[in-house]
Amino acid sequence: MAAVTVSLSSSPGSKAAAALSPSPCSHHQYFLSYPRRSSKAAGRAVRVQVSTTETAAAPAKKEKVSKKQEEGIVTNKYKPKEPYVGRCLFNTRITGDNAPGETWHMVFSTEGEVPYREGQSIGVIADGVDKDGKPHKLRLYSIASSAIGDFGDSKTVSLCVKRLVYTNDQGEIVKGVCSNFLCQSCDLKPGSEVKMTGPVGKEMLMPKDPNATIIMLATGTGIAPFRSFLWKMFFEEHQDYKYTGLAWLFLGVPTSDTLLYKEELERMKEISPDNFRLDFAVSREQTNAAGEKMYIQTRMAEYKEELWELLKKDNTYVYMCGLKGMEKGIDEIMVDLAAKDGIDWFDYKKQLKKAEQWNVEVY
Repeated sequence: MAAVTVSLSSSPGSKAAAALSPSPCSHHQYFLSYPRRSSKAAGRAVRVQVSTTETAAAPAKKEKVSKKQEEGIVTNKYKPKEPYVGRCLFNTRITGDNAPGETWHMVFSTEGEVPYREGQSIGVIADGVDKDGKPHKLRLYSIASSAIGDFGDSKTVSLCVKRLVYTNDQGEIVKGVCSNFLCQSCDLKPGSEVKMTGPVGKEMLMPKDPNATIIMLATGTGIAPFRSFLWKMFFEEHQDYKYTGLAWLFLGVPTSDTLLYKEELERMKEISPDNFRLDFAVSREQTNAAGEKMYIQTRMAEYKEELWELLKKDNTYVYMCGLKGMEKGIDEIMVDLAAKDGIDWFDYKKQLKKAEQWNVEVY
């Protein structure tokens, strides 16, 4: 069990009394603060022949052992026809006025009935029906809280959701059904019911090795699974887990007002400067030495030799979550570096994937 106490406030030093009291429509940066720390052959009919010669038994096929924290993991406990119905506890906008779009952080009650792990996702089914009069289909969201949740009692789950609104080719404004159900106009107030499915996913589970190097690459709300990782690493104390490796986060966003969980991340860096590295890439405000816009791959290129050396080690794990385009940019960085060592990058990346060291969840 983790020993935790939690305060939810506008700054690390504020009182904890406001934990669930802010207006559900509040628009402010906030800080969630923790103190430091069977056999397949069974039952088969077997035909036996008597022989005067002995035949060696075929060697048993060696079962692959995952390097991730998979023991006891639960998947698909709740399905669309029988979802879990939780309640909204907290829902607040976490992007500033100049951000291109709105992103919200929300906390739902689970009463411990949705046992998820860091790196998993849950489905949300919006209220109402579609144009055909059928219930809306679920939408999957990466979980943004550690397994014990933002309040440390294993009874909540948190999401980081961007409200989807765009204009189509016909000039019509289109609103994403589920993201607007969760974010728009504060319709989802504390106490509102939310239908959830899952949990699902094993691709983004954390490594077992507490001394691993974990490189996290996120764009926008792709920060969600990494927030779950980092809370477990740096804000919580666990009897069976103490992180002693290097966690390195690259977060790409368009503007400073879109830097999600900035105060939390900087606090983690203060707490564990030897174990946590943090690099932002703000594309509309920053450029590199050549005057190019600072995308996540542009920022990574500044450390490309160091990153390549880390990628050659058996205990380095890369996790990527967010916009699909960033993987191509990272490939472009690594191709030449690998070639200098006589390595084909794309073949090597396949080996990393097979070894569970290259983990991608993009859209």
